[in-house]
Amino acid sequence: MAEICVKDLHKNYRVHVKPAGLGASVKSLFNRKYKDVRAVDGISFDIEPGEMVGFLGPNGAGKTTTLKMLSGLIFPTSGSVSVMGFVPWERKNEYRRQFALLMGQKNQLWWDLPASESFRLHKEIYNIEDKSFRTVLGDLTELLDVKSLLDQPVRELSLGERMKMELIAALLHSPRVLFLDEPTIGLDVVAQTNIRNCLKQYNQERQVTIILTSHYMRDIEALCDRVLVIDHGHLVHDGSLQDITARFSTHKLLLLRFQNGQMPERPEEFGEVVELTPPRLTLRIPREQVPSCVSHILDSYDVDDISIEDPSIEDVISALFNQTAKRTRDEGVVAETVDG
Repeated sequence: MAEICVKDLHKNYRVHVKPAGLGASVKSLFNRKYKDVRAVDGISFDIEPGEMVGFLGPNGAGKTTTLKMLSGLIFPTSGSVSVMGFVPWERKNEYRRQFALLMGQKNQLWWDLPASESFRLHKEIYNIEDKSFRTVLGDLTELLDVKSLLDQPVRELSLGERMKMELIAALLHSPRVLFLDEPTIGLDVVAQTNIRNCLKQYNQERQVTIILTSHYMRDIEALCDRVLVIDHGHLVHDGSLQDITARFSTHKLLLLRFQNGQMPERPEEFGEVVELTPPRLTLRIPREQVPSCVSHILDSYDVDDISIEDPSIEDVISALFNQTAKRTRDEGVVAETVDG
């Protein structure tokens, strides 16, 4: 049975449209206008126990709204959700003891107190046994190498150290399901790597079901075999990162190094020039034209080295977002302003 089951989930917001200017503002007090915004628009997916799934989308796509509904923080407009057999927005204590939500831009630790004091508070809130608390806290502080920082006020910690403490707080009660919303935002490369390594090891050892949102594609590539891509509230992809490249990438990169500095006089005739630093040339070529283009170049020029690559996953995701955004604008998906 799926650990998380989402069926035709919708979340609409009615937003007041405030006009510019004093006169228009006064008029709006008596004749208000509203805009219906569909933050989540009919998404469905299942996640099996122990899966770590990436949840991708541009800002405003509906990722955080979805996680908040899965966590029971907000109610959906329509649709159904089952997490570990519970309906999240019923907010049963049995459910709240078995999941955790970590948001990279929200703090759950007391700013002026040492992290150890906040951990003791979590222990009482979740009614964690003394032995289990000591064992889990010891394992996590060792895994993240922060044992020496436990008695230091949170405000004195670096951003990376603070995020490690936030992650420990989220995992203290040994949740079965973990929702992570941008857990590495703003962190340097070393801190990001440490957080990723911790999550990977923790998932492997405990088979925790994890949904991870991140704008850092290295997080997704390192941790997730499966990704859900959401844009303008719509689920536009459910599969692997490799499937995204195969499905949405229409071009390949052709990397060439020519002998004796001999270069084509008009390289743009072969494709879009991405980089030109003689004797090296990088072209962006439609997939179906790659064989003929390579054959033409090899017949006409002496080439020392040649390679064909897919574009970076960041470029593919960006192209996907642009494509779906254009389609959304063309179809007029966003609801029109209505009088109220």
